[in-house]
Amino acid sequence: MKQYKTVPILGVLMLLFAPHIYAQHTEKVQPLSLEEIWKVAEMNNRQLKLSDLNLQQSKIEILEAKDRLLPELSVGGDVKLNSKFLIYDNGLFSSPQDVPVKGYGYGVGYNLNYNLYNGGKDKRNIAMKKEEDTRKQYEVDLQKHSVKYNVAVAYFDLYKFLHFYDFLNAEIEAEKKQLRLIESLHKNGTVLKSDVLRTSVKLSQLELNLSDVAKKIEIAKQRLNILMGRENDTKLAIKHEDIIELNAITDGDYNDYIDIAFDKSPEYKIVNSDIKWSELNVKQVKATLLPKVSLYSNYNYNYPQISFYPYSNDLWGFGQTGIKVQYSIDNLYKSKHNIARAQVVSNQAKEKAEMKKDEISLQVKEAYLQQQQALESVETAEQNIIKTTETVRVIRSSYLNQESLLTDLLEAENALLEAKFNLTTAQTNAKLSHIRLLAIVGIL
Repeated sequence: MKQYKTVPILGVLMLLFAPHIYAQHTEKVQPLSLEEIWKVAEMNNRQLKLSDLNLQQSKIEILEAKDRLLPELSVGGDVKLNSKFLIYDNGLFSSPQDVPVKGYGYGVGYNLNYNLYNGGKDKRNIAMKKEEDTRKQYEVDLQKHSVKYNVAVAYFDLYKFLHFYDFLNAEIEAEKKQLRLIESLHKNGTVLKSDVLRTSVKLSQLELNLSDVAKKIEIAKQRLNILMGRENDTKLAIKHEDIIELNAITDGDYNDYIDIAFDKSPEYKIVNSDIKWSELNVKQVKATLLPKVSLYSNYNYNYPQISFYPYSNDLWGFGQTGIKVQYSIDNLYKSKHNIARAQVVSNQAKEKAEMKKDEISLQVKEAYLQQQQALESVETAEQNIIKTTETVRVIRSSYLNQESLLTDLLEAENALLEAKFNLTTAQTNAKLSHIRLLAIVGIL
């Protein structure tokens, strides 16, 4: 009998000390607020690092486009073996005249080409690259809002589960005291054995729920660590004892948020940037109908001189400098469909901007109403806490006076615990709905 009694006693001791062990484990880590976690994520989040690299790439592409404005300059040289220089002055099948030239040759020189005018394509290409860079910046801002919102979701999940853990831990302690009281009443013959068993079953279920919540806490911590760009198993604690402030959520109405969204929303800025780029692209395609004017210059030293008559085995130099004008006549009929396609793309960008405007309006409306609903849920949950607390007090008193059943008391206690869960959930949902609204309008 002593052997069988040892196991439950050890189990009870482990359950008693488990919350304290968990608390000591988290106390060693400096707790972080949501704002502090946001700062860490902005510096280390891998998605944001990738967005920054894309932004760096676009800035380099601008420099590459500017490089095309510089003149083309090349130097070169060659060394070659010359064959016999035969001149067939009386026809191919006649005996040729053998002009004496060196058996080898060489040359060295430079070539310069500078674009004076090509319909503004090079400068417009720079403008298009700058617009792409601006769009990438908006994408970075959009990614930051997305990461911050995802961090907030993970943060408030952890916040919620930590509170659930505290609620369950406190409920387990209270239920243990109640079990000892009921066991005492059973020994005195006041209550039935079934009451002891029901209370024991409830206690076991609470302990199982506590274990489940502890696992969810670890998962939420790992998710936060990943979003912060840290190792999965890095120790993490948050300031879950802080009360969620909901006063600032009520500031502003729907129309205010709409005005802010059309001025600040990265998504809306992206589609407007697409319009500007597409309009530049139309001009770029039309520029193929314009002539190209360039300044050129070249000079070469060659040996021997076999390009002009009379031929000579002497070193000679020759160069040219001038202006060259080119006009592609084929573009008059080839570019027709290219221009039409570019114009269609531009019209598509404008339609997408209108669609995005409607989409943002709907998102703001949905998020705003969800925020209002969440605030109402908080008020309802607070009232339920008051009611269920009083219900538990009344039923517990009547149970001890043998005026009600244990099942009524257990149901009331479960209802109170659920009300606490609901209040915490409602508070986190209210905060998250407000953060989502701020992310949509672009001011998170």
